Amino acid sequence: MKRIMKSLPARLILGVIIGIAAGLAANEAFMNVVVTVKYILGELITFCVPLIIIGFIAPSITKLGNNASRMLGVAIVIAYASSVLAALGSMAAGYGIIPHLSIVSEIDGLRELPEVIFQLDIPQIMPVMSALVLSVMLGLGAAWTKAETITLVLDEFQKIVLDIVTKIVIPILPVFIGFTFCGLAYEGTITKQLPVFIQVVLIVMAGHYIWLAILYGVAGLYAKENPWKVLKNYGPAYITAVGTMSSAATLAVALRCAKKSQPPLKEDMVDFGIPLFANIHLCGSVLTEVFFVMTVSQVLYGTIPSLGTMVLFCLLLGVFAIGAPGVPGGTVMASLGLIIGILGFDESGTALMLTVFALQDSFGTACNVTGDGALTLILTGYARKH
Repeated sequence: MKRIMKSLPARLILGVIIGIAAGLAANEAFMNVVVTVKYILGELITFCVPLIIIGFIAPSITKLGNNASRMLGVAIVIAYASSVLAALGSMAAGYGIIPHLSIVSEIDGLRELPEVIFQLDIPQIMPVMSALVLSVMLGLGAAWTKAETITLVLDEFQKIVLDIVTKIVIPILPVFIGFTFCGLAYEGTITKQLPVFIQVVLIVMAGHYIWLAILYGVAGLYAKENPWKVLKNYGPAYITAVGTMSSAATLAVALRCAKKSQPPLKEDMVDFGIPLFANIHLCGSVLTEVFFVMTVSQVLYGTIPSLGTMVLFCLLLGVFAIGAPGVPGGTVMASLGLIIGILGFDESGTALMLTVFALQDSFGTACNVTGDGALTLILTGYARKH
């Protein structure tokens, strides 16, 4: 029980429950404190966003660029294709399903939140889009010039930012999210919107299984092997990923599962592909995030982003998800710049995204890890043919 209560989903659920209960019973004096603390925590989280973007994305690009072999190129292409196609499929499902979920954006008779009584502004070191561009250019430049010193500095900076995320951002998220739901409950919207997110989580899980079926089907056809011989061994890795919510923490189990699939998988492709895909293949996470951002946009802003905006978001998400850290909610943390800069989400939108994504992140990670077996089967087929 102690282990369960220490997990992020359990703390998030507890924060949501306490926040809703407090919001339903709160008076204006109590809400003055809530909105003020929420504002300060939101400023702190927002300040960390450029650091997270630079700290995770730039080092990842330098690692990918150090080995420019053809097999690495093939692995990157199929991982990106899987993630982007999963995102585009989720986007198509979102346009078809979300308008029919009975989402009410404007509800009559809402109470207004009180004003912030103490405003502590914490400006970012740079805008999020500047951090995104800097990360890409810095990572590519270091890879092209083989700048060992900069690469080492970026690796050290990544460790520092990872500790900031793990020891500061993640612990305050349940509090920040609890205050967010407290405000929503005080206003009176949460009782009508919560059932929508339960439906959305179930829809996204179904999407994971559909995409895995497609991925293994394509891999089997390309490699001319029975994909079930690989998929049947992935049960332990799937369960481990659900428990840890981290591809990195599941890597040892995933390698063991993949090695049980020899044949049809080649041993050298397993040793090369599984650790690589654990860092760059996030089909389940991006599928989840795309559907969730569309739902949150409909809930908070009354409309789904335009088709052009969503296509751009999906294409960039496949790139920036590579920078996702091995911590719960890593994909959405690494892509906060896209959510804010492209989709225009405010603090409430990002808080709601962090909540619903983290609550379902374990299954997204399990989809990522299980999908790695299919991509390794494609790599095996490519190696045999070429």
